[in-house]
Amino acid sequence: MVNKNRLRRLRALNLKEFYQIIRDPSSILISVVLPMILLFIYGFGVSLDIDHLRIGLVLEDTAPDAQSFAKSLTDSRFFDVQIARDRRAFDQDIVRGSIRGIVIVPSYFSAFRRRSISEGQNSFGKLPSQIAPIQVIADGSETNTASFVQNYVRGAFQNWLLQEAISSNLEGLNLVNLQPRYWYNEQLESRNFLIPGSLAIIMTLIGTLLTALVVAREWERGTMEAMMSTPVGIVELLVGKLIPYFILGLCSMALCVTVSVFFYDVPFRGSYLLLLLVSSVFLFTALGLGLLISTLSKNQFVAAQVSMVTAFLPAFILSGFIFEISSMPLPIQILTYFLPARYFVSALQTLFLVGNVWELIKIDLLLMLLIGLVFFTITARKTVKRLD
Repeated sequence: MVNKNRLRRLRALNLKEFYQIIRDPSSILISVVLPMILLFIYGFGVSLDIDHLRIGLVLEDTAPDAQSFAKSLTDSRFFDVQIARDRRAFDQDIVRGSIRGIVIVPSYFSAFRRRSISEGQNSFGKLPSQIAPIQVIADGSETNTASFVQNYVRGAFQNWLLQEAISSNLEGLNLVNLQPRYWYNEQLESRNFLIPGSLAIIMTLIGTLLTALVVAREWERGTMEAMMSTPVGIVELLVGKLIPYFILGLCSMALCVTVSVFFYDVPFRGSYLLLLLVSSVFLFTALGLGLLISTLSKNQFVAAQVSMVTAFLPAFILSGFIFEISSMPLPIQILTYFLPARYFVSALQTLFLVGNVWELIKIDLLLMLLIGLVFFTITARKTVKRLD
């Protein structure tokens, strides 16, 4: 009889939450509209691919060799090139940030190359004592972009040397045809690993806000006090709050995955059943954090602010979604081990780009489950049936 009464009360609580979801447009906004907005921002607004870098090209040498190298830069998809005869023409542009670097082809460029060929060398810079006759000045205010400018120009210069060597039909030249192959992200598109990571950030925010705001609203309106006066137990109350928003969160996750795969063309190489398991465990953790926040704050505004500080911002910055964890200071690296989003990002990127690597995913699952149990244990201890 006791078990039947508990099941009856739990079913009534679940129906009450489902009706509240249907009648409350904010739940639909959080679970459907907000994910689509965030996914659109992350899909189109966040990218680590750098194409069409604006650079200035100073041609002090107008000989055919210099013109050929200039064409190799202007034809590259990585550069938007402005050409001038004097480097002073770009001084103000690089100060303003309208260009990210300056490539200088000096007046002795062609003479240097002819001397190298006459001495029997097949390319610039082949000997340790020899320096390539070009200068690259990069805007160091953005260190990553400066590195890209230098590396891209170096690559363009190497390709041009190889093409010139082939066209010149130099004797004794041993050419190696390199065909690079990349695993897991063959197109080298940052979108393919950013979007799976963004799903973890989105579900962190949604899962936390869904329970934090709704339960805090009930404390503000007094409906929670009404439930406290009923025979409903603490565990029944927590489970009754969890199940409806757990299902709503899974529906939101399914919508995000569908958009990622079929709209953004992100490859998915894993199992959808394993994805369901990973998402369920993470939602259990995120909803548990939301319940804990609402229990401690009992105010919608405070709950929203605490959710942003304790869930969204740490997940965005410290989960490895954009910033490499290995490059962080050691104390911050240790802190990331306590963030469930770190393990969810890793599991999603593995499922999307690699496949069902159970050896990696099971560790993420166990750690997320452990953190979720901690959240629910603290919530159960802090939730008491009294009104003071």
